[in-house]
Amino acid sequence: MTPVPSLPAVPATRPGATVATPAPDGATSSASGLATSLGLSALRGATLAEVDDAAALQHRTDRKYLLPLDRARAFVAALADSHRVLDLVGRRTTSYLSTYFDTPELAAWRAHVQGRRRRWKVRTRLYAEDGLCRVEVKTKDGRGATVKHALKAPAHTYGRLDDRAGEFVDGVLRACGVPVTAAALTAAAEIRYVRVALADLDHGTRVTLDGHLTCHRAGRTAALDPGHVLVETKGGARPAPADRLLLGLGGRPVSLSKYILGQSLLTPGLPDNDVRRLARRHFTAEA
Repeated sequence: MTPVPSLPAVPATRPGATVATPAPDGATSSASGLATSLGLSALRGATLAEVDDAAALQHRTDRKYLLPLDRARAFVAALADSHRVLDLVGRRTTSYLSTYFDTPELAAWRAHVQGRRRRWKVRTRLYAEDGLCRVEVKTKDGRGATVKHALKAPAHTYGRLDDRAGEFVDGVLRACGVPVTAAALTAAAEIRYVRVALADLDHGTRVTLDGHLTCHRAGRTAALDPGHVLVETKGGARPAPADRLLLGLGGRPVSLSKYILGQSLLTPGLPDNDVRRLARRHFTAEA
């Protein structure tokens, strides 16, 4: 595994305080390198509107796999007949920055690690090349499926919850029975990665592949082994053909949340857990 450069972390701030967010170092070269490694040029492109129309993801079941790059390339090639790659005016990858918010006691982290029925996450997400920002709240429904609620926000508000975002977060959490308010949340960690999005336009399922994944907190960084990508299938309750293909390539579903992983590796004193044990095989942590 290669050493991880020390990148600026997101400071824990008061809600409403400005967080300075530099663009990820080497984002352009990382994105182009991932596109080449995965052989994306062999796939037909799709517009953002086509992908959104085919795969409305507010209510979905996610399955995740950690896959070596060579198998990920074979996986992409095998999907070429059924899936298209999101193409944004010739760009087939997007650099994501996500700031996650939690209480001082890490209530969101603990709810996930303890397997509580009412799990939740709050984040602001920046699509770096496009300068687009969203506030997102993820919850679980009664069947265990992920439900994502999103609010468009100005790019300069990335990394903080202003009054409008706070009202949105409060409304979603209250409706889901989560006894937490935006006023109790501070920026807890930042996750950065480069994403490829594939979509089956006929069947309404989607696959994402995330590379160059790093987690940042309090001046420390944890990074995924550059020889692996995190693959997520997003669809209905039943496994999609992409899941069966992944199993044939030796992939096995893993329970892995980027935020939960980052906190588990980078925050001293947290109890050991399954996420940390999995992460230690594939991630390095550096000051």
